[in-house]
Amino acid sequence: MTWLQLIVLAVVQGITEFLPISSSAHLILVPCVANWPDQGLDMDIAVHLGTLMAVMLYFWRDVGTMIGGCWHILRLRRTPGSRLVVQVVVATIPVVAVGYLVKDLVETAGRSILVLGWSTLVFGILLYLADRLGMTLRRMEHMNLPDAVIMGLAQAVALIPGTSRSGITMTAARVLGYERQDSARFSMLMSIPTILAAGTLAGLDIYHAHVQALTLTAIVAALLSFAVALVTIAILMKWLERSSFTPFAVYRVILGILMLGAAYGWIPGFSRCLALAGS
Repeated sequence: MTWLQLIVLAVVQGITEFLPISSSAHLILVPCVANWPDQGLDMDIAVHLGTLMAVMLYFWRDVGTMIGGCWHILRLRRTPGSRLVVQVVVATIPVVAVGYLVKDLVETAGRSILVLGWSTLVFGILLYLADRLGMTLRRMEHMNLPDAVIMGLAQAVALIPGTSRSGITMTAARVLGYERQDSARFSMLMSIPTILAAGTLAGLDIYHAHVQALTLTAIVAALLSFAVALVTIAILMKWLERSSFTPFAVYRVILGILMLGAAYGWIPGFSRCLALAGS
């Protein structure tokens, strides 16, 4: 990887991971449009780890509450921290189980421009409808186990590239009636064990590959994505104080149409994208 490619991928990941527009789709599209070799799933997860550090820093109070909640669980005490830990764990189980079964499929057929186009478009429309029609009556303190299960099932759907993990979980939260900021907040907390698990597996792959350059590249990419993601989270949470998810939904619809245009040959000049669509 060149330094330019590394910087672009890290910045793209940092911006798109917690916005409901699918970071995986953008990480696949970048080499496609720029005519770069695909960076591979391991590098994708390296930049995801950078965004993981960002969300843990930004929501350090929640993370501290969860750490304390683990201790309370061991002592069989029911506290807000212990409830939050249980909810996040319950919401993580579906994506871990499904991800283990479909990992190889995601790495191959799932990185198709055709899959990306349809998932970006369809789930963008669903985000708009859920945000427009969903009530805003509930806060994260009202989260219960059935809601956590629904959020977890939604997160498992995000294994389809282009769906957007943050997008589909925020969509589910809005359908359940949670306020926009709290939808984003719980979605980001859900990302912590999910990204950590995926990053651990990718880290083992990199370690067993015994490629020092890849390891160094992954570290630099993670640090860059961390810095950009931290700024992006702060902007998003401020935005949701007064505004809606509509701009993100509109962006997804436009991007989805463009990708489908490339996949079906309506838009000339995207030979690499068309090659991916046939993979």
